[in-house]
Amino acid sequence: MASSNPHIAQTLLHRAFSPSTAESHYRERAVTRPLYVRATSPTPSARAVRRQAFNERKEVARKRSKNKPRPLSAAKKRALGLNEIPKEQQKYAIYEGLHNLWVGYMREVLGVNDVSKGVVITPNASGQILATADMHGALMTVVRSRCVSRVGLEGIVVRDTRFTFDLITKNNVIKCKSVGTK
Repeated sequence: MASSNPHIAQTLLHRAFSPSTAESHYRERAVTRPLYVRATSPTPSARAVRRQAFNERKEVARKRSKNKPRPLSAAKKRALGLNEIPKEQQKYAIYEGLHNLWVGYMREVLGVNDVSKGVVITPNASGQILATADMHGALMTVVRSRCVSRVGLEGIVVRDTRFTFDLITKNNVIKCKSVGTK
């Protein structure tokens, strides 16, 4: 490979190494080494760049949405009957155990675990706690209502929704009571 005008890399290698080593280094590392050249395509327009970024974001969002289940809409919940209590479970005896659990829960929330002390609960002291407490399992009696037929209704709360309680009576019938009606 000795030509009349050697390559600059070959000249430098001959200065640093023996002739056989310089030739092998030049052949392996300079001549046979692939030369990677960037493709000479035109630069994409701004619109194409935005479109590509949008498509990438859309693809990432699509993959992410596949992983987590979508919540059911209210219409689908109604159609599936998720908020309805089946007839075979509309028995007062089933919910008496829930009432016993609720009594323990309220004693814990109000801090009256020791019954022998005779603790007095007032609306000023415990009203906020009672207003925010969970009422599932509470034994309630309707004392005032616009609908006269509801007055005197007694039962265990089986469903507590916004402004309404559903009570199951001792006759195994679920009745709805609106809160705040006079």
